[in-house]
Amino acid sequence: MYRAENMGVSYGKFPRHLGLVVCMAAALVLSACGGTSPARHGTYTGGTYKVGTPYQVAGQWYYPAEDWGYNQTGLASWYGADFDGNPTANGEVYDMDLFTAAHKTLPMPIHARVTNLENGESIVVRINDRGPFVQGRIIDLSRAAAQELGFLNQGTARVRVQSLGRAPLNTSTAEARDVMEGRTTRVASAAPSSSVTAAAIAPPGSTGGRVTATRHRNVNGASSAPRNRAVAEPTDIYVQAGSFRQEQNAQRVLNSLAAGGSGRDARIMPTWVDGQRFFRVRMGPFNQVSDADAALARVVSLGHHGARIVVD
Repeated sequence: MYRAENMGVSYGKFPRHLGLVVCMAAALVLSACGGTSPARHGTYTGGTYKVGTPYQVAGQWYYPAEDWGYNQTGLASWYGADFDGNPTANGEVYDMDLFTAAHKTLPMPIHARVTNLENGESIVVRINDRGPFVQGRIIDLSRAAAQELGFLNQGTARVRVQSLGRAPLNTSTAEARDVMEGRTTRVASAAPSSSVTAAAIAPPGSTGGRVTATRHRNVNGASSAPRNRAVAEPTDIYVQAGSFRQEQNAQRVLNSLAAGGSGRDARIMPTWVDGQRFFRVRMGPFNQVSDADAALARVVSLGHHGARIVVD
């Protein structure tokens, strides 16, 4: 994937670095588009552990971080043949037939559980790429992963994404292959390593909810271990302009939306998170993804660039 270079990405904290970085990005694009394609199907192990510095795509800044308690809901998309065989953001090779994914800010490579909230299907994937650089999408899955989660044809799905800790760097190991070929149901967290300064390891989050086991086939058609399947529950789609500890800050955002003509459907929704009260400014719920996308675009156009689509 590494679609960032194809969309005018710039890395680094300070604008004075952008010229050099754009040249480097262009070189990466040329190397990905020409010459001999890298080896595929797990034989290429030249990837590196990477967190990365802040970068910009299409005017939006992203801030990679070691967020080992990551547990978010949103909309998933998938990418396939157009990027098959190309280098990923951490130097591996994208194979659309393996269970991998792209995320905007999480370290790479890590394991993550992705649960389709619409049907309860749940898998473990290897995050080794950056993206998706489309507003309102939380994760970009490989073609195989999207097919396994049951949303290949519809294109998007309401999902929960949970970090499970660092993945083996060598993609030829049994642990790495079991995940990428769809045989893993659970991944134990790794212990922190003092030799890795750009990443830290933490326990996986709880999957929550009632879970049953079902048999499935991996991408090569072989029988695999049972996979977790949660009971699907009704969800709603919202556009969240922001979440604040101070109600007056939420009110200011709400006033901004109203002044911009988008306040009719917006409201403040108080909630408690880990014993702390937050005030969320949300629009919705929306029945259609297209309606949520349109609302998100309006909110971002008013200057609220941290707005996102959430699923509750």
